[in-house]
Amino acid sequence: MRLRQVVIAARDLEQTVAHLTAVFGLDVCFRDPAVAEFGLVNAVMPVGDTFLEVVSPVAATAPARRFLDRNGDGGYMVILQSERLDEDRRRLDALGVRVVWKADLDDIRGTHLHPADVGGAILSIDDARPAASWRWAGPGWERHVREDVARATAGVELAAPDPEPLAARWSKVLDLPVTRPAPARLEIALAPGVLRFVRGAAERGAHVRGYDVRVNDRAGVLAAARSRGLPVEEDAVVIAGTRLALV
Repeated sequence: MRLRQVVIAARDLEQTVAHLTAVFGLDVCFRDPAVAEFGLVNAVMPVGDTFLEVVSPVAATAPARRFLDRNGDGGYMVILQSERLDEDRRRLDALGVRVVWKADLDDIRGTHLHPADVGGAILSIDDARPAASWRWAGPGWERHVREDVARATAGVELAAPDPEPLAARWSKVLDLPVTRPAPARLEIALAPGVLRFVRGAAERGAHVRGYDVRVNDRAGVLAAARSRGLPVEEDAVVIAGTRLALV
């Protein structure tokens, strides 16, 4: 099971995309008309053979609009790619995890899980055939890969007032073990990728704090972010309420 796509929900789609493409040297490969089913517009950017997506609600009833009204811009969805999706679906059913959307197409199968049953994010477990393909990025996404600055989305950081139950729930949902590499950090290793669980503010509840982006030029990323007036830390930039750690 590997990390394949991460999603940011933002009120201003184009401004967020402009920041991401400028800071990380990315190119938009697809704007999927099918996300209108969820009341959204979107833009997908390849980061190596992983993907960063931005979504914005256009319908009053869109779940993403409710998310933004409650939390503001931020990390919204995590998509993992699994080679054992049939087994995963049986396990999810046994755990009583609700599936809010499912697609079984010739080249990809997707399974969106109810965020209340997982915690912290909408989680989707998908299976692409062939494994190197990715329908959600549109036809010809490979032509849009730019790796001079960034080369992969490498991790997800989820925060909660008490991260241990959250990590334990994700562990059951994914059937993957939790480790404690540091006293204040829990992790679930993917292949490749990592899910990291840390303590967050009580008033926010469980949420995606940010994503890890593997970069070739950390200094260049930080300089580009500063030039656009974005919040910058020693090893991260913040875009649309999402902390993007540079690894």
